[in-house]
Amino acid sequence: MPKDKACKLCKTIYEGKEKCPKCDSKESTDSFKGRIVVLNPEKSEIAQKLKIKDKGNFAIKTR
Repeated sequence: MPKDKACKLCKTIYEGKEKCPKCDSKESTDSFKGRIVVLNPEKSEIAQKLKIKDKGNFAIKTR
């Protein structure tokens, strides 16, 4: 099973791919802290504070 990675630019969490599926960046890390799942970014206060505009899994902090 591939280990989860987080994009350093948009903080999207994904697994098994070389590039981020959202922003096509190759800058990723397998060392990240926290996970947030955004289902409705328009109504989520946390998504607004973290400036997340899409649905998905995101890292709170990347290293």
